[in-house]
Amino acid sequence: MTAYTARNIGSHHRLRLETLVRLRWLAVVGQSAGVLVVAFVLNYQLPLGACFTLIALSAWLNVILLIRYPANYRLRSHYAAALLAYDCLQLGGLLYLTGGLSNPFAILLLAPISVSATTLPFRWTVGLSALVVLIATILGFFHFPLPWDPNEPVQLPALYSFGIWVGIVCGVSFISAYTNRVAHEARQLADALSATELVLARETHITALDGLAAAAAHELGTPLATIALAGKEALSDLNDPESVKKDLELISEQAARCRAILQKLRNLNAGEDPFSELTLSDLVAEVVEPHKFFGIDISIKKVGDGDEPQIARNAGLIYGLGNFIENAVDFADQKVNIDLSWTKDQISINIQDDGPGFAPEMLVRLGEPYLTTRPKDGVVDRDPTEPGGLGLGVFIAKTLLERSGAQIAFANINATGSACVNIRWPRQVIEIEKSDMVPAGEMR
Repeated sequence: MTAYTARNIGSHHRLRLETLVRLRWLAVVGQSAGVLVVAFVLNYQLPLGACFTLIALSAWLNVILLIRYPANYRLRSHYAAALLAYDCLQLGGLLYLTGGLSNPFAILLLAPISVSATTLPFRWTVGLSALVVLIATILGFFHFPLPWDPNEPVQLPALYSFGIWVGIVCGVSFISAYTNRVAHEARQLADALSATELVLARETHITALDGLAAAAAHELGTPLATIALAGKEALSDLNDPESVKKDLELISEQAARCRAILQKLRNLNAGEDPFSELTLSDLVAEVVEPHKFFGIDISIKKVGDGDEPQIARNAGLIYGLGNFIENAVDFADQKVNIDLSWTKDQISINIQDDGPGFAPEMLVRLGEPYLTTRPKDGVVDRDPTEPGGLGLGVFIAKTLLERSGAQIAFANINATGSACVNIRWPRQVIEIEKSDMVPAGEMR
């Protein structure tokens, strides 16, 4: 995983200035229309000058922001929070002039909280929520009369106004807590998926390089042998210019062939990799190979109905299996068992270790991003949802394997532990058809 990814995982996505500006223009238009309708259609008395002064402030703020910053400018959290706080105060001022909490548009105090809960860190949302509750409380006691027919003045009961205040406070609390949590989980998932894409791209690049390196080494053998032989013949034929000329032309031709082979390696043309297909057991053996030297006995057993499945080498598949096997080796006491089985309809890989197993509270959440029990910087007593080792390994492995059509289940074999990961594919999804395989001795 790149350093860029590690720095940005878990960070909040900055709010675009254009988004707030558009929302404020919408508010300016709506507030202007509302004031004009009340004043000139319903013919109710209200302080028009003061109302339009507050509306004009919002319009001028938008103009200043558009002049000062580009529309696609992304605001830092404290700047976005300050602009949303202004929106709360401006709306509070309009409500003060038009009836306070008796005004049905008092519910719009929840709008800035919704924007904050979706985009800003929780501490800023809490601060804005406290501001809105304070504004609602002040409006409950101090405000101009509600614009109404002077011949039929209206006075809402104090209990009703208190109910509106309670409704606003409950709405603020629910939006700030629930919406912020949902948005935070969505950001986590998006960041984790980005990390998955980066890992997959890296593994694909490395796999292509490995395969082409082996192919290039094989292909370079013939021209290099020809060059060596032609060089010896040229040395022995120094007295025959014509023969030497032919040998040098052959050397030049073979050198050009070597350059062409190396060019293929440079371009990473993975489509010509002759080692792209292998049996299920060979694939697992290849994944297991780097983990054999840690003092843990890794046993691979296979049993199946009919011929062993042929699998295409795939970076995501290799990385996903490797991650689960690495975890099993890390937590095993002495042994890891890998059981391969297949029927005519299904292929299964079962990875089991003799370690402490999955923690019960983690078992139901395995596969979620940022979930780990690995300590961070040697700290053991910590919140498991905090990123110790970032907690992305199982998530990325599960995501990559599920992309290949796998279904993954986690369990503990017994009460004392022994973690088990079962991976299953429909056979037709992952197996290479025999008609697609390259016959022995032939190249694509």
